[in-house]
Amino acid sequence: MANANLQFKTNYSVLSKIEPFYKGGKVQVSKDEQYIFCISGSHVNVLEICTGKIVHRIEHDDQEDITSFALSCDDEVLVTASRALLLKQWDWRKAQCTRSWKAIHTVPVASMTFDTTSTLLATGGCDGTIKLWDVIKQYCTHNLKGSAGVVHLVQFHPDAQKLQLFSSSLDCGIRVWDLCSSQCVCVLQSHYSAVTGLSFSSDGQTMISSGRDNICTVWDLKTQKVKRTIPVYEAVEGVVLLPEKDDFSEIGVKNKGLHFITAGSKGVLRVWEASTAHCVFTQALPTTLSSSGDNEEKEDDPRSLTYLLYLPASSRIATVTAEHNILLYQLPALTTQQQFVGYNDEVLDVKFLGKVDSHIVVATNSCQLKVFELQTNSCQILYGHTDTVLSLDVSKKGLLFASCAKDRSVRVWQMDSDSGQVHCVAYGLSHTNAVGSITFSKLKASFIVSGSQDCTVKVWDLPQNISNTETDIHQLTARTTEKAHDKDVNSVAVSPNDKLLASGSQDRTAKLWSLVGDGGLALLGVFRGHRRGVWTVCFSPVDQVLATSSADGTTKLWGLQDFSCLKTFEGHDASVLKVIFVSRGTQLLTSGSDGLVKLWTIKTNECVKTLDAHQDKVWGLHNSRKDNKMVTGSADSNISVWLDVTDVELAEEQAKQENQILKQQELSNLLHEKKYLKALGLAISLDQPHTVLMVIRAIWQAEKSKELLEKTVLKLRQDQKESLLRYCVVWNTNARNCLQAQAVLQVLLTHLPPEELLQYQGTRAHLEGLIPYTERHMQRIGKLMQSSMFLNYMWQKMRVVGAPARLDQDEDMDTFPLESAQHFSATDKEKPSDSGDEDNRDCSDSEIEEGASDVEDKEVEEVSVSNKASAIKTTQNGAQTNGNHCESEESSEDEEQVESDHTTFKEMNILSNPQCQTLAS
Repeated sequence: MANANLQFKTNYSVLSKIEPFYKGGKVQVSKDEQYIFCISGSHVNVLEICTGKIVHRIEHDDQEDITSFALSCDDEVLVTASRALLLKQWDWRKAQCTRSWKAIHTVPVASMTFDTTSTLLATGGCDGTIKLWDVIKQYCTHNLKGSAGVVHLVQFHPDAQKLQLFSSSLDCGIRVWDLCSSQCVCVLQSHYSAVTGLSFSSDGQTMISSGRDNICTVWDLKTQKVKRTIPVYEAVEGVVLLPEKDDFSEIGVKNKGLHFITAGSKGVLRVWEASTAHCVFTQALPTTLSSSGDNEEKEDDPRSLTYLLYLPASSRIATVTAEHNILLYQLPALTTQQQFVGYNDEVLDVKFLGKVDSHIVVATNSCQLKVFELQTNSCQILYGHTDTVLSLDVSKKGLLFASCAKDRSVRVWQMDSDSGQVHCVAYGLSHTNAVGSITFSKLKASFIVSGSQDCTVKVWDLPQNISNTETDIHQLTARTTEKAHDKDVNSVAVSPNDKLLASGSQDRTAKLWSLVGDGGLALLGVFRGHRRGVWTVCFSPVDQVLATSSADGTTKLWGLQDFSCLKTFEGHDASVLKVIFVSRGTQLLTSGSDGLVKLWTIKTNECVKTLDAHQDKVWGLHNSRKDNKMVTGSADSNISVWLDVTDVELAEEQAKQENQILKQQELSNLLHEKKYLKALGLAISLDQPHTVLMVIRAIWQAEKSKELLEKTVLKLRQDQKESLLRYCVVWNTNARNCLQAQAVLQVLLTHLPPEELLQYQGTRAHLEGLIPYTERHMQRIGKLMQSSMFLNYMWQKMRVVGAPARLDQDEDMDTFPLESAQHFSATDKEKPSDSGDEDNRDCSDSEIEEGASDVEDKEVEEVSVSNKASAIKTTQNGAQTNGNHCESEESSEDEEQVESDHTTFKEMNILSNPQCQTLAS
């Protein structure tokens, strides 16, 4: 297979993400024209124009949707309104809420605006009232009533000294409010539908209003009369007056006077001359070459514009489309400068694009294609298809790519390697149903293959000069058409040598075809084994192997020679939507409906890593040509670019191991030099409880261990003491380590006040874990003491016949402070002896068991003892006697050690510590 030195991938990390930042609603540009503010559900996103990145995110704590917001004219104050009827004032650069207050409105706020002094804030509610707020002195100054229905538009007169406010509601009138008297001065009636925009002239004497009734009205604010009504033949969503002093001859402005730009349902910007009511310039629509290329207006046209903003500092126009795309045009020529995609909807496919994979092309739940530059997130929106684009594929060089859509067409696009601009170079129309899959030839861009829901597979030849085409668009014709399956064809793939074709279908089969020289398709074999439809087929780049993924949750590898299943990979909880080969064909990447991406090693059938960065189906999966990156696109509208971090993690692991070795050596040196405090601190920093235990044992074995341990532990920092307490809980579960654990606990509980111990994280839980094991250790030590007492008594009472010289020594061994042992010993001494041999008689087992019986019983038992002593005398020699005496001495030493351990454990026992009892209670 691949090179033996090839290193398997182990992990990917997210390098960058393209997330939705605008889902409809108000859009505002800062005065310095550096940032765009837009609503996305329960937060306001701040987009930096130069980088295309989200730099700030303003979010309400209550997770309520934001209904409106307003940025002050000095870019200092941001005020938001939510469905919770709260107004919040923000320091948006720090994303901090500085003040919040009740909106007083009984229903949510629909519109907001600041005056030119950034002092007054007007809020228009769905209850038909308008309230004005002094954001400096923090009180409500006006409550204006009289509007009919939702107040969807409020705007101050640009001259702050006039103290006038304009508003519009569902009655389609424009109300002029005098803020000095809090009265409605007049109602300007001209529109028969909702008023969508107001624009004032530089002198403040003329105003233009736009509406969805397909007209714009020019008003004389002195006389409050209509100067002219201009039919614009589209529902207008925004209007902007052009500055009279600037030169806009490139967009048809040749005469002096008022000229304005409109944006509406047709999706184009148009320039109008107010005095003549003529349209002097119309922005050109991108060519679509659609079969239904009519000019009829569609209500759900994705190109329709919803907002129009003028940026005076940079002389630009900003528009917002119905698909939540934000476009910036440069005046005076209205050339497209930047495009930002606010919401991608469901991402259906994504591929790397460009010579060095600097771009990605994305197919979403839309008829438009989007090409993102990864460095700036700037986007090109490609028009051509008339229905949802379903699949993409990129040529080997990365500058050509093909797309197919529900409009039954396929298209070939080319990206300019210098400018990065993309244009359509070829298209084909011959399928009778939606085209769901497409693929390029691998050796060179000589043909493409498409699979459709009409159950057919078509091979399309590409012109040889297709890369040199700049303006002409070639129409493709299918070289061959083959009915390949009984149901929808979900995927097609061409082998690396361009001689084989694989297709996967909803009929649960995959098929292998031969791309014969005469242009036809010859069926070579069928791959059967999946229990549900096949979503993807993919050839191995190095072996004669085909990979398929299915809705049955499995991925299979098939041999091309005998069409048998070689391996099956199971791990996804739902359909496996995509599969690709990586690491020179030795590993697989799969994505599924469960939102997961899995990395598999083929040789071991092992899932090496599961990557979780999406919340919905992962339809798009593609790796870069250098095999160091991959990109995923999901139905949750997120696009993630992943970087292979195998080498980075390996280097980090090696550095970590080297650091551990150095620290271990340093620890050994510190212990050898008896620098216990530094050694203990270093062991705790390694976060290795066993290493810390070794240090504690080293201190335990030193001279004056108790004082040294106490001195060392008390000099630790608070976080180190907290870690030490946590380790003690672990040590205390093992009888081998309980003495060290109890010694440390004695120091902590004796010298630290309960208030300080309670500040440690998890102190109560630690004590709850310590108490039961400590009780168990006490019981074990108690039983051991009882056993040692019994053993000591038995050794005291046993006398070996034939060793009279050691009788006194044996009697002197009876030093154990046990009353019962002393009692039996005294009784034994009071008995008369018949001869010298009887003085050496030993106690029998029966005498030990009945040591508390009456004197008469003892006399009877003495006969048995005398007989057993005689037997012992005949079988044991002097050496055995000396051995027994040695064993007796060793046993006494063991008993003294047990007694010492018991005394130590009892002293350190946390159960008897009053601080422990206080903490536990």
